[in-house]
Amino acid sequence: MQSFENHFLIAMPSLEDPYFSRSLTYICEHNEHGAMGIVINQPTGLHLKEMLKQVDESIEVDDDKAEQLVLAGGPVSPDRGFILHSTQPGWASSLALTSEIMVTTSKDILNVLGNSKAPEKSLVALGYAGWSAGQLEEEIQHNSWLLIEADADLLFNVPIHKKWQAAVQKLGVDIWQLAPDVGHA
Repeated sequence: MQSFENHFLIAMPSLEDPYFSRSLTYICEHNEHGAMGIVINQPTGLHLKEMLKQVDESIEVDDDKAEQLVLAGGPVSPDRGFILHSTQPGWASSLALTSEIMVTTSKDILNVLGNSKAPEKSLVALGYAGWSAGQLEEEIQHNSWLLIEADADLLFNVPIHKKWQAAVQKLGVDIWQLAPDVGHA
């Protein structure tokens, strides 16, 4: 089985599901049991400062991080937070996905997320996208998604509203010229 961990799923323009239309999803886990990813370009409208104040009034947030948007990471468990962040020692609860990317659901990072002790780069998402065994592979075969290898620059540095287009450009093809149907020879 080929694993799609550390890949981006680019939603095809023909994907009409309102949640996943023009979405870009970072795949955190993919194995024989299924897949788990976080949509990284669907803002909730909630800012980091607002979310942290809801969690704990005493959390201090620097002004430059206060306006970071919290993302809608997927339709599964939308009340659960996921934090993708750049690698930084000291986070025992964070799982290293690559040498540059970690993920955590632990609340310990929330106390520093909005200040200078936080990892250099981070994305905060509520919820995740999940696929049962074989489901993601089937959706890819049905031309719902395109895959590219993930990179930390696109993940953390490209503005939210430009992530899907930036991922499409990495393909080197005009996505609008691709047929929505899968062909068989």
